[in-house]
Amino acid sequence: MGEFELIQRCFAEAGRKRTDVAIGIGDDGAVLQVREGCDLVITTDSMVEGIHFFPDVDPRSLGHKLVAVNVSDLAAMGAEPCWLSLALTLPKVDEDWLTAFAEGLSETADYYNCQLIGGDTTRGPLSLTMIAKGLVPKGKAITRAGAQNGDYLYVTGTLGDAALGLQLVQNKVEISKKHRAHILQRFHYPTARVALGQALRNIASAAMDISDGLAGDLPHILRRSKVGAVVDVSKLPMSQALKDSCSPEQAVQYALSGGEDYELLFTVPENRRGSLEVLLSPYGVPVTCIGRITGAVGKLDFKQGDAPFLYQHYGFEHF
Repeated sequence: MGEFELIQRCFAEAGRKRTDVAIGIGDDGAVLQVREGCDLVITTDSMVEGIHFFPDVDPRSLGHKLVAVNVSDLAAMGAEPCWLSLALTLPKVDEDWLTAFAEGLSETADYYNCQLIGGDTTRGPLSLTMIAKGLVPKGKAITRAGAQNGDYLYVTGTLGDAALGLQLVQNKVEISKKHRAHILQRFHYPTARVALGQALRNIASAAMDISDGLAGDLPHILRRSKVGAVVDVSKLPMSQALKDSCSPEQAVQYALSGGEDYELLFTVPENRRGSLEVLLSPYGVPVTCIGRITGAVGKLDFKQGDAPFLYQHYGFEHF
């Protein structure tokens, strides 16, 4: 199968057909109609075999995950996901693999109302790079730079399940049949909190998604906002599956440093806390306050209730 036949067969119809795509796949570039009164938000993520996924991963789940992790970045900025571009490097053309990968990608793009509008294919070690573009009302993008001393620190959903899922896939842990499906789902099929991210536009002072672990990602907000934080590990939201599958100490480590949760981490000023519960209740996603922002620039402390909690593990780093 040649390059152009490959693109046409697997990816030409990927995702939902959007009326704002004037020209999509098939030309040297895509032509998009950007809505008046909106800012364009662009993010890029790469996934490399042996670093981000195992060679025997289900290609359908890989297509899902590639879209979800990119859309999660848009969600963290309060943006509406719209368009996707894909750069695909393949060691060879495997039609079965590509068909399953494209199906996972297309189904997930459709779910988030995105359309694949172009990209590139080339030969080489298996790697996947996606560029996701979204729209946010002008001036309303949530950044990492707005946290203030005294703000409350929140996280969506639960933490640590994906890290436990990685250990399960590597046969490093045993998990009861009761919890296996949940843990594997959280690892292979993460959920981007898109609607909730948009609801936070007028509430959150700063936000980001958790990809490399809470303890590794939170310092990005602290640096950009020039603040510090105190996190109460006794408040960390954990699923029953995680708590039943490992010791309390190990559960805390997974929740703080495991990564790949793709939950939202955000800060809220005191005067907006009342609005938070009212506006977020329809979304059915738990939101937990885990700490406070402080004036100690760049300083991240942990406590457990009223006692200090010594913690030195941090998130994933490539280098």
